[in-house]
Amino acid sequence: MNRKMKVEVLDKSAKKVGTVELQERLFGRVWNPDLVHQALRIQSVNKRANIAHTKDRGDVRGGGKKPWRQKGLGRARHGSIRSPIWKGGGVTFGPRKEKIFALRLNKKMRQGAIFSAFSRRVKDGEVKVIDSLAVNGPKTKEVTGILKSFSGEGSSFLIIPAVDNKDIYKASRNISNVKSIDPRSLNVYDILKYKSILLDKGAIGEIEKHYHAVK
Repeated sequence: MNRKMKVEVLDKSAKKVGTVELQERLFGRVWNPDLVHQALRIQSVNKRANIAHTKDRGDVRGGGKKPWRQKGLGRARHGSIRSPIWKGGGVTFGPRKEKIFALRLNKKMRQGAIFSAFSRRVKDGEVKVIDSLAVNGPKTKEVTGILKSFSGEGSSFLIIPAVDNKDIYKASRNISNVKSIDPRSLNVYDILKYKSILLDKGAIGEIEKHYHAVK
């Protein structure tokens, strides 16, 4: 049985205009700090850009010819100037850009972490459900006006608009400490980073439909 919980719905001026039911399996989950930490760590690691790269003996230019003959000169035997023991030769055990640092978390755990964090924000009163976050074109002024109504809630905002509200992404991208994300692209880092979350009422159905791995 899928239980529901009621939360208040506000308009763009932060006035209560009604209530909405949210599924407890998503928005009323128990806080799981270990799972959230694991998901946050994996997300941070997967952002790492692997740019450190050294040349091994196969990458160094030249050295196709044996430096000198094997015997008769009294010198040590060498086969190539690309050897790591030569100056200008390849590097032994240096960092390589082919190394993969990415970590994985299965879907059920990832979604569980997302909504464990989201539920904590709901419980703490840091998620505001707005009846509509639609704007008339990509106008920053409109988004700024909405945020002023909630400025007492915090200085940074995560905006989760309805799927068909495309203009808000352009309208909010030039505002500092504000980020708009698609309701199908929720992640632990963004949910925890911003002090206030503005959730469009029209996005709730899409969230409940899209995130079906958590029961």
